[in-house]
Amino acid sequence: MKQIALYGKGGIGKSTTAANLSAALAEDGLDILQIGCDPKHDSTRMLMHGTWIPTVLDLIRERGEAEITVGDVVYRGFSGVRCVEAGGPEPGIGCAGRGIIATFQLLERLEALKGDVIVYDVLGDVVCGGFAMPMRDGYAQEIYLVTSGELMSIYAANNIAKAIARLSRRVRSRCTLGGVICNAKNIEGERDLVEEFARRINSRLIAYIPRDRVVQIAELQKQTVVEYAPDSNQAAVYRGLARTVYENKTTSIPKPLETDELESFALEFVQV
Repeated sequence: MKQIALYGKGGIGKSTTAANLSAALAEDGLDILQIGCDPKHDSTRMLMHGTWIPTVLDLIRERGEAEITVGDVVYRGFSGVRCVEAGGPEPGIGCAGRGIIATFQLLERLEALKGDVIVYDVLGDVVCGGFAMPMRDGYAQEIYLVTSGELMSIYAANNIAKAIARLSRRVRSRCTLGGVICNAKNIEGERDLVEEFARRINSRLIAYIPRDRVVQIAELQKQTVVEYAPDSNQAAVYRGLARTVYENKTTSIPKPLETDELESFALEFVQV
């Protein structure tokens, strides 16, 4: 079983990337489980054709953990992808990372953490204990950083690289960096910038996803691009990403940049 996690700054397109990655993998006949690890609980929505599935944390609050079955939390979406949403607390109350911890504990008890590939879609703005759990406690073996060429997106990716480097030294953790995915914002020189960032943190750019209007149209139709426009160039990009990730055997321990190094690096690529 291959377990991967996609981390990235909020709003970077991480969930769109994860959903299309899962859809492309499932098209090849693989058994895929996607777990949304974000309080917004929208990771699997396009796989579920717009349906907001119940979150694990909501169900625990309503019923208690002992009363929950696999059918209550695991839903089948496009091409048979099994979908789970961790959820989060009420706004202003509790810890968002707690939803991830509770979800993993429940799925283990229900023996539902299985499949050919498990895709963890994780918020990466703050790498606290809960959000770091997929890589901290030996779940995700490969971490993929989703970023654009924007400084704050690169900054968040670098912070996640710091967490990977630290956690890779733990006995229980098996996580390494699988690569960097550029979800483009059409910034001048963006591909070169992200590729160089990946190199400097001891990794590599494994996919460049161009900005394409078909992504927005597919989401308005409540579908992944792979389902809505299977013959489009964008769908081919997602299928290429799926093949690369599934076949990837080259991972690394990242060497994140210090803050001043990161700012100097960004200035090299900015046209003043």
